[in-house]
Amino acid sequence: MATGPTRPPRPRKEPQPLVIPRSAAEEQRLKLERLMRNPDKTVPIPEKLNEWAPRPPPEFVRDVMGSSAGAGSGEFHVYRHLRRREYQRQDFMDAMAEKVGLVMENIPCDQLQQKLDEEYQKKLEQNKIVAEEQTAKRRKKRQKLKEKKMMAKKSKIEQKSEHTDSDRSPKQQTSEEEDGDASEEEEKDNTNEPGFVMGR
Repeated sequence: MATGPTRPPRPRKEPQPLVIPRSAAEEQRLKLERLMRNPDKTVPIPEKLNEWAPRPPPEFVRDVMGSSAGAGSGEFHVYRHLRRREYQRQDFMDAMAEKVGLVMENIPCDQLQQKLDEEYQKKLEQNKIVAEEQTAKRRKKRQKLKEKKMMAKKSKIEQKSEHTDSDRSPKQQTSEEEDGDASEEEEKDNTNEPGFVMGR
């Protein structure tokens, strides 16, 4: 064996418990915690990507589609892709014309960006209002169903208690109620446990 300089052993990292995020906010929180564990480490910030631009049309088209009958089974897919590409190109040209139109109105680039941001924020707010209305409507529907179930349950319990009051003594009823309260407390305790935490 060679007796060269030996490397010191690497410091062992503490094993972190595996936590599966349940929501996007929790996932973001975990990412931030991972970043803040080592604040000296540089964070790569990606540069702004260039805007997508369509491929320029070819100067010479070699495979011109004819109008003769008897096209092969693959021709439809070729046409479909060409059509999709053409629609993308037209959409891009429309968007550029809209931007140029705003620039032609002597709006500086920073104000143009600000105007586009404001429009985007308005659209977001409208979407949020619509979503809240739908949520409120669904919440109201759930509450109605819940109340209906509770009323049905209460009426069932009342009917049972009316039928069984004459058969039972009051001591038996109180012992059954205590058992029911204990089972409800156990259910509450079970719901407070964190979910999907591994590696304890």
